Amino acid sequence: MKTKRFLLTLAALAIVIAGCGQNKKTEANQKTEEETKMKTLVAYFSATGTTKSLAEKIASLLNADLYEIKPEVPYTAADLDWRDKTSRSTIEMQDKNSRPAMIKDLENAESYTTVYIGFPVWWYTAPTIINTFLESYDFSGKNVVFFATSGGSTIDKANAEFRTAYPTLKWKDGKVLNNASAEQIKSWIASLNL
Repeated sequence: MKTKRFLLTLAALAIVIAGCGQNKKTEANQKTEEETKMKTLVAYFSATGTTKSLAEKIASLLNADLYEIKPEVPYTAADLDWRDKTSRSTIEMQDKNSRPAMIKDLENAESYTTVYIGFPVWWYTAPTIINTFLESYDFSGKNVVFFATSGGSTIDKANAEFRTAYPTLKWKDGKVLNNASAEQIKSWIASLNL
């Protein structure tokens, strides 16, 4: 009788222990699924390094993946001379159909739920390589937010143009964040309600 009771107690204990292990596995799976659902990318194009520095701050604050949008042919100082009507950047920005070639090495683009895209403001909007990036990967239904650096222009034109050009994306209005502190960036991110 005591042996039978002992075996029943052991069997009940084994069931309880197995159940606890299953709960831990379920909790771990839920955390992994939540992390996957909330995956964030900070992509940026930076011709001189200013936007890169800002993108690195944002990615660090968000604990997000960081990705550089790299042109196949890097821009030289002469390419960036906005006063020269024959410079590469001037020609690209005058042609709304311009799509500068980029190195396409972003893996698992579809796994991101939110994509922050940074750039320097050129001719009051985003450089056309940003169009190349958006057309190279499928971000349909994803949250997309611009951030920029600028010598004095706003980001308003880029927000409006891209919202119209890419209506399948869930746009949040972006912001110019020149010399923004970590606290200012955190405040801006919180205001997006993502």
